[in-house]
Amino acid sequence: MPPFYPGYYILWSFRKKDPLILIDGIELSANDLARLNPDDIASFSIMKDAMATALYGARGANGVILVTTKEGKEGKMNFDLRFENSFSSPTQRLETADPVTFMRMHNEAVKTRDPNGQTLYTDEQITFTEMGLHRDIYPATNWEEAMFKRMAINNRLNLSFTGGGSVARYYVAGSVTRDRGNLKVDNKNDFNSNIDLYKYSIRSNVNINLTKTTEMSTRFVANFDDYTGPIDGGSAMYRKVMQANPVRFKPFYEPDSSFAYAKHTLFGNFETGNYLNPYAEAMRGYRDYSRSNMLTTVELKQNLDAIAKGLMARALVNFDRRSEYSISRAYVPFYYRVSSFDLANDSYKLVRLNPTTGRETLDYDANNTSRTVANSFYFEGATQYNNNFGKNSISGLLVFTARQFKQGAPSSIQLSLPTRNLSFSGRFSYDFDTRYLAEFAYGYNASERFAQNNRWGFFPSFGAGWVISNEPFFEPLSDVFRMLKLRGSYGIAGNEAIGSASERFFYLSEVNLNAPHNVNWGVNMNENPGGIDVSRYANDQVGWERSYKTNLALEFNMRNGFSSIIEIYKERRKNILQDRIMPATAGILPAVKANVGEAEGRGIDIELNYDKTIGKDLKLTGRGTFTYTTSKVIKWEEPDYGNNYWLSRIGTNLGQTWGLVAERLFIDSAEVKNSPRQEFGAYSGGDIKYKDINGDGKIDNLDFVPIGHPVTPEIIYGFGLSVSYKRFDFNFFFQGLARESFWLNQDNVTPFIDGDGGDGRVGQNAVLQAIASDYWSESNRNSYAFWPRLANYNIDNNRQTSTWFMQNGSFLRLKSVDVGYSFPSSMLKRFKVSDFRIYFSGSNLLHWSAFKLWDPEMAGSGFDYPLQRVFNVGFNIGL
Repeated sequence: MPPFYPGYYILWSFRKKDPLILIDGIELSANDLARLNPDDIASFSIMKDAMATALYGARGANGVILVTTKEGKEGKMNFDLRFENSFSSPTQRLETADPVTFMRMHNEAVKTRDPNGQTLYTDEQITFTEMGLHRDIYPATNWEEAMFKRMAINNRLNLSFTGGGSVARYYVAGSVTRDRGNLKVDNKNDFNSNIDLYKYSIRSNVNINLTKTTEMSTRFVANFDDYTGPIDGGSAMYRKVMQANPVRFKPFYEPDSSFAYAKHTLFGNFETGNYLNPYAEAMRGYRDYSRSNMLTTVELKQNLDAIAKGLMARALVNFDRRSEYSISRAYVPFYYRVSSFDLANDSYKLVRLNPTTGRETLDYDANNTSRTVANSFYFEGATQYNNNFGKNSISGLLVFTARQFKQGAPSSIQLSLPTRNLSFSGRFSYDFDTRYLAEFAYGYNASERFAQNNRWGFFPSFGAGWVISNEPFFEPLSDVFRMLKLRGSYGIAGNEAIGSASERFFYLSEVNLNAPHNVNWGVNMNENPGGIDVSRYANDQVGWERSYKTNLALEFNMRNGFSSIIEIYKERRKNILQDRIMPATAGILPAVKANVGEAEGRGIDIELNYDKTIGKDLKLTGRGTFTYTTSKVIKWEEPDYGNNYWLSRIGTNLGQTWGLVAERLFIDSAEVKNSPRQEFGAYSGGDIKYKDINGDGKIDNLDFVPIGHPVTPEIIYGFGLSVSYKRFDFNFFFQGLARESFWLNQDNVTPFIDGDGGDGRVGQNAVLQAIASDYWSESNRNSYAFWPRLANYNIDNNRQTSTWFMQNGSFLRLKSVDVGYSFPSSMLKRFKVSDFRIYFSGSNLLHWSAFKLWDPEMAGSGFDYPLQRVFNVGFNIGL
């Protein structure tokens, strides 16, 4: 069964919200974790209380994810290979109205707003399109079918070698993955613009006993990506498909007699060739992307029992080198439209719309080119002591760390300087008779971002535990419980990753002494020597953001196979960095920041496990997790809202959204005149009617109130079961979330408007079938219709954040199913094979949700590259 861990909650800060990710003790990114081969993982754990994260200092303020990869074991060499074919397709496709409905609704959108407006499509065009005649002249393009294949096929190969002797042990692994996109390719192109991504990974973990008391570990990891795909990327192509007019032109035309000589694709377009043709956008070129990442770690461990029993020292050095580049090559498509036609013989004449600007040959696209080089150095030194004295056990750990990061293409002088951090931390624990546990830990960290008076931070933590099941009085219950334990902790964690990435040193000002200003003077008013521009004032008062964490937990393990961890926690985060409110008369232009915010988070984690063997052939393993978390703002830099108290953030959730309360749609213009005035531009019958919260007779920014649930879920849960019977195994896993709200992206959803007006092309959003089936019209004045009165331009009144377009983000998903069969060893011995398993698996198979427009897990990003349903067929073989 795939691992599913208790929900992970991170109290919000202005910049860094993600946990610290450590893979073999080295800080890496979420992308590095995502591409880590599951076959290489030995252990995975999540730590979020102050005791567990204290050793990681400022880096662990938002929690820690610890991953350890496999190491070699003494014995003969073992070889394992996994090969897998995957078949992926979208979990849910956007349902759009047919082209005829698009035309009729587009005409209605014009007339319903301006009865004297000129409609865009003639009755003749609509009729011929509906009849399906003369498709070259009256096109009806399903852009999704024209652009995308129904399924993509991907391949994965993983292999590993492990073994060793008494001196050296090794684990060496490699993997190759090929992921393809589902874009269709034009055979006239001599290049492939579909997504084709190769990922290569090599890992080598070697442990060597230099002496009887000295061990050296070397870890080498190399990851390489080679990508070819559309210039704009997969998500952008999906959005373009939903913005293309389906009836103005075809994706491409077959040449007429005038252009029979053309060797290029004759892409369709309209008017002057300025309309969006997503097929041309996909075929006009491609992007090459390459990424390399190499990490080398050397660690020495020295047993110091000769000095004191249980004493050990270790030192670790890591070098991380990353580089990547992206290059785009493209031609300028030639666009065509039908200039005349003959319906009798279904022929047409084409005209080239851009004869002087089009180009057949590829050229280098400097605007879509980038290069990045970065490297980091990390050192860790530690001394550890563990010993037992009768019923007493003590342990201690002292750790020093130093990290430096440099990047090769910074955007400013401050970002060009190396980033450096120092940390001293320690942990001391005491255990009496495996019944009473006590622990103290601390972190003493230095940040280069703060002035000397705030540079160092001390962050202590305390913890205690009681193993009740080891008490004599618990003996009568020992046949029910294997273990029962209470534990708790309280501590402080610091966070330096506050503010924006450009605010490197808060205590240094940032001033441009030759800033361009459009102020001229002199005799001829032609002198403009430039001026001074202050983008940040020096501020030596900015310091650490501090988190005060409390955790209480109950753990038990029962003899009937059930075990559980129930944990409640609370976090109070102080010194949240915010912009101060300054009166304009003060003349202070750049924002002044200070540690003035304060917030609180609390929640509960429940993990329930079941592990049972029935007879000799049947084994059951189940796991369920549930997490509920919520937060509240305690202090916030904001104006005095007086009687409009609902505008204040204090007392609300950190992920809270403010919006208008939508009552319904206006029935007609008469109701508009007799209702409070709405200050968001022109509106009429069929547009959204909002509630006057403060009763002042108008709807404006003072009527925005907290609406919906937070944009991050407050409830996360999952459950699954693994069953093995003889040589068959079956696993399934569900996951879900609740108490989350999101809002429809109006730029993408609103019909007929140009959802991406900044791309230089005229786009006209498609009509979702949900809108076509339920919208307000003069003939159907449904004041609770899904969509307001149509328009062929933005109606600002309807684009306000409100409850009208608020959606419930809750869902339950069948995340994965896996069925496998392992062949008997008696059959495999003759082939010198130790084990062989074949399997079929699937992920993102089904989901249940009140939201129906697209996959709810995508929330407000439903027009991006869709979440994929994947079916896998593969085998594992061991030698």
